[in-house]
Parts: sequence; structure tokens; C-alpha cells
Amino acid sequence: MRILLIGNGGREHALAIGLAASPGVTLIAAPGNPGIAQVAELFPVDQMNPDAVAALAVEVGADLVVVGPEAPLVAGVADAVRAKGIACFGPTAAAAEIEGSKTFANEVMDAAGVPTAASVSTSDLSVVASALDRFGTPYVVKNDGLAAGKGVLVTDDRDAALAHAADCGRVVVEEYLAGPEVSLFVVCDGETAVPLLPAQDFKRIGEGDTGLNTGGMGAYAPLPWAPSSLVPDVLEQVVHPTLAELRRRGRPFAGLLYVGLALTSGGPKVIEFNARFGDPESQVVLALLETPLADLLRAAATGTLAALPPLRWRPGAAVTVVIASAGYPESARTGDVISGAEGPGFVHAGTARSSSGALVSAGGRVLSATATGPDLAAARDAAYALVDQVTLADAVVRRDIALAAVQGRIQVPR
Repeated sequence: MRILLIGNGGREHALAIGLAASPGVTLIAAPGNPGIAQVAELFPVDQMNPDAVAALAVEVGADLVVVGPEAPLVAGVADAVRAKGIACFGPTAAAAEIEGSKTFANEVMDAAGVPTAASVSTSDLSVVASALDRFGTPYVVKNDGLAAGKGVLVTDDRDAALAHAADCGRVVVEEYLAGPEVSLFVVCDGETAVPLLPAQDFKRIGEGDTGLNTGGMGAYAPLPWAPSSLVPDVLEQVVHPTLAELRRRGRPFAGLLYVGLALTSGGPKVIEFNARFGDPESQVVLALLETPLADLLRAAATGTLAALPPLRWRPGAAVTVVIASAGYPESARTGDVISGAEGPGFVHAGTARSSSGALVSAGGRVLSATATGPDLAAARDAAYALVDQVTLADAVVRRDIALAAVQGRIQVPR
């Protein structure tokens, strides 16, 4: 099977590792990155151009196209590929609006009776101010559109919340949901939904969950502290009602539905939906998946998930730690030479090759160091051992990824 993978970030490298390891797969990627180049042949493409991606899929004889990032999905890349008669893993532009517009996502959840935060959607700053006063602190202000995982501000500073709203234009102001956060990936084919292992990521730049929001500074799976009923409850209360409502609206969702949750005293509530795999959670969830990834994604793309055998998982745990550029997330420095990131366990996100062939930083989140182990503590130790091999000037690294879980300090409100 010839698979064309679209994207060039850490999520795509994690997907590339899993796809390339699947039996019988020849992997092609566009535009890719130096890490993806280790397991796939790279082709240039404007991933935001649906016609260009579809033409490349035809040119390389792809049997399946996997679209990694959200922006191409919202732009209609999956639609253009399917129009060529090629199977595609990724929702239509209409279905991807579940991530492309938080207002739309809230409308879907309201219609479907999905538990989530009370919210107000507006571009009027006076309405924003009123909503902030209504919901109280911590203030939660979200850019309505795509913002690469950095459009959310959670703060006790009312002026900062108003300034963020002014910068964004249309925003969603929400009540704060208190409780540990969980990421659940659900593979869908429009009808059937297959959940993967829940994971937890770390959005804030600083240890102890302080500082600015980022695209994610690390993650781990599975969650030893999570209730055993978590996944069945989320499927029943969130996933199936949401998929049914999207079908009712003529927007069946086939691809990866990412459910971001807070485990509150009132049960799991949705923080956000994404229309693709999350980064860096992909690194840990896919590291534990034993079922060939290509088989799973092809089943979703061809509407045959119901016939797929139950997923198989490797025992133990996985931890990934992000190594970010100096200045991230406000003004990431690029062009710094990276050394020590050779060998297994390193997932490339913001990397490139210099004119001399050296590996250099080319984005905010540069690499993630991913390791597995017989338990969470062992996986965590192994991940940080990989981090300590890497040299990147003034790198930003959180040293507390998965620490609270290892120490048994995470409590689910009752």
C-alpha cells in the first residue's frame, strides 16, 4: 500500500513512524521534515492547496492519503483528494469546522446535549467584558478560529483577557472547568468510533502549569489515575451524540476526532474538539499502539472500521518531552544547531537542514524525546535521559512532565 502523508510537524513524524512500520507500506510524505525523511520519500507541495495535494496523490499513485494538520483539512484538502477517487484519512472541510470554529463546535454540542462549559461567542468587546464578569476567574478566552493550539488564554488578569479578545476578533468566552485534563483520540469513519488510549498533555510553558499556553510541552499515556469508566462514558455522552449531530447536519465526520476534556466534579466535560491527531499526545499514544497504524487509518478512510479487530496495545507506558527553541512561545529563535538527536526516540517538529547539512532549529517546538517503559516512572526516566543527550542553545524544557502522575498527586474531583 502506497501512503501519502501530508504535513511537516511532530504529529506527522509520529504518524510517519507508525505508518512506515506497518507491514506492506511504502510511505511518501509532503512536504515532510528531516525526521520524516528517515522513513519516507519526501516531495515538495503546498499543503494548503487542495488541488496541488490531490495532484500529487495521483502522481505518486497513492492508495491512501493521510492529512495530518488542521489547516489543510479546514481548507478542503481531504475533499479534493476524495474527488480524485483516492481514499483519504481526514474529515471534509465541512466536518473539520468542528475545529475550525469554536462557535460551531459549541452549537453542535448544545444541539447534541454534550456536557461542556457555559460560553458566549462574540466579537463585541463590551459583550466580552460582560461575559468575563459573569463567569468570573480564571477567565477563559478562546480565539474562535484556528490558532495552532495557542489561541486560548486562561488568566486571572481581566485586562489581559480583554486584550487577548481584542487581538483575536471573534472569541468564545467560557466558564473555567476545574479538574485534570485528558486528551482522547477517537478514530471515526462517519458511523463507527474507535477510541485510542487516553493521554494527558501539558500546555503551559512553565513547570507547575504556569506561564503562557503553548502547543504542548510533553505528554504521557496511559493515565493510571483515570476512572475505569472514562472512555465508555465519553463515548456515550460526547462522541456518539456529536457524530450523530454532524451526520444530521450533513457533515459526517471521518477521520480523527480529538476530544479535549476536563474531569470535573460534575463528570467529564468537553474543553475543545480538534479534527486531527494532537501533538505531542500522538507521540505517546502511537508508541503504545501494536495494531498496524496503516490498517486502522485505512479502515477509517474506507468506512470499514466496524470490521476491524479490536485494537492491540503494548504493555507499559510512554512519555514524551518537548525540546523547544529559545524564546518559545513568544518569539522562538531559529537556526541553532542541534546535536545528540540521532537514533530512535526523537520526533522532529521544527527542524531543518542547513546549507552545510547540519540539523538546525526551524520552529518553536523543535523535537520531542519519546520513550516507553514497563511503567510510567521508567518511561519518564528514559524520556529525560534522551532529552539530556541533546544540545540546543538555550533550549526550553519542562522537567515535570508526568511527575504528578508518577507521584500519585492527581485527584479527580468527586
